[in-house]
Amino acid sequence: MKRISLLLTVLTLVMLFGCSHSDTRALESADHAQAVGSEAKILQSWQGDYPVARLDLLPDDQREQGVGFIHEAETFEAVWKALKPGEAVPEVDFKTSLVLFTRNTQFYNRIRIGKVNVTNGVAEVLAMETRSAMPIEDKVAMSLVVVHRKGIRSIRTGDGLVVISGHNVPRTYVYECSDGKAGHF
Repeated sequence: MKRISLLLTVLTLVMLFGCSHSDTRALESADHAQAVGSEAKILQSWQGDYPVARLDLLPDDQREQGVGFIHEAETFEAVWKALKPGEAVPEVDFKTSLVLFTRNTQFYNRIRIGKVNVTNGVAEVLAMETRSAMPIEDKVAMSLVVVHRKGIRSIRTGDGLVVISGHNVPRTYVYECSDGKAGHF
């Protein structure tokens, strides 16, 4: 009986210590991926006033949204020049990263992205916003962040999900219906 007890104790210790080592290759690749139910690391962040007259520079299907993404350098450069005129355009590697944005849609309020949660490939932008009753006239407040794109397949907006696809491929809107089914268009 003592032998079995000793054997079980040794096996338990071997399991605990043997399974607790870390695989550095897995950690390195996980650094760029968003795990299920994780927080995306914000690599860069900017805030500022964005001219309403230049909302046309945002991606076509995201101009009315308060939340969106930029997945290519040309659009980012145009948006940056409107947001930060006279400042050099920051380097963003769009092969590995995405720029997520949030902006005012009803009232002018300072806004800042504080966190990006990723659950099952869906990015959800969490932002802090001041409260005011100032109407939007010629500018909106905008916040931009850069995150790794690996593991992010879509972004949650007020209207549903916008699927993030490759260059020159139309994006698809996915709506979550009350019956648990999804609608597309």
